[in-house]
Amino acid sequence: MKKIKMLVVGHSLLAMGLALALTQHAALAAEASGYSVPKTSWGEPDLQGMWPLNHLIGVPLQRDPKYGERFEMTAEEYAEAQTRVEARDERFQSGAIPAADAAGMAMKQTSLIIEPANGRLPPLTEYGESLRKQMRSSYDPAQTVFDSVADFSAWDRCITRGMPVSMMQRNYNNGLRIFQSPGYVAIVLEMAHETRIIPTNGKAALPGQVRQWLGESRGHWEGDTLVVETTNFAHGVHTGLTSGGVPGAGAPQPTSDNMRIVEKFTRTSAESIAYEMVVEDPEVLSTGSFKLQYPMLLDNNYKMYEYACHEGNTAVRYYIETSRFEREQAAGK
Repeated sequence: MKKIKMLVVGHSLLAMGLALALTQHAALAAEASGYSVPKTSWGEPDLQGMWPLNHLIGVPLQRDPKYGERFEMTAEEYAEAQTRVEARDERFQSGAIPAADAAGMAMKQTSLIIEPANGRLPPLTEYGESLRKQMRSSYDPAQTVFDSVADFSAWDRCITRGMPVSMMQRNYNNGLRIFQSPGYVAIVLEMAHETRIIPTNGKAALPGQVRQWLGESRGHWEGDTLVVETTNFAHGVHTGLTSGGVPGAGAPQPTSDNMRIVEKFTRTSAESIAYEMVVEDPEVLSTGSFKLQYPMLLDNNYKMYEYACHEGNTAVRYYIETSRFEREQAAGK
């Protein structure tokens, strides 16, 4: 059962989060404000804590074309967005079985994507289109036939959300917790019960033939910023960008096994981290890459629960049974 949680963030924190989202030089801004990044006992910038992404529930991955190249809403648009978020939170939390966690706040940010300037995913290459045609997922509204496990994505089957979507919000179970130890950073993902282990001690990368659902990450520090490079993916048509159900993701978006992701985590205040991700996949994306950013907000009161989805869930079987029944009825059997 999905749980009830309300993200309570003060107006000052909201303003801070919006300011973070609107700058690509958060580290410099923090330095100018006199903020001193806390350090671990072994001397690295301290990023530890609970950083749930509930505040991003109302921010789509792709920008609504009505905003053009505007990254920020007007005051009037923001007021309307806040009204929608409040109504959504009340609707979801007032039912007998709440369907989602609460966003708790709206954001002026019009999309997660900041490059291309229109905030939209780049068109696919010819190879990317061929991959998309092979993708199978219940998140594809155009797919109506389900006849075997092969007709479902890895996310449908509760195996993984994959990357990059594991670092994006969904409408519930948005917990994200960061742990550190000398030479390592670990990111625990509430959905879907996975942990990213990121060496920061110069550990050599794995051979190219060793591939994993979340890829293989290596991190290093550039001043107070953690830079993480992830390669060695095993995606193909099994996960794909929209298999994670990220709001505003649009049509199924394939990723190649040669995708490269570079992330940056910069502590900008006692309660915030500026997060940035560049996804490079020239085999699939016509422009070669896209970039997204958002503020991470600390909430150590957030309770992370077991996400008990597993491959034995009945949804896959019910999809297949229903699809077969519908086709039999249509054939007059």
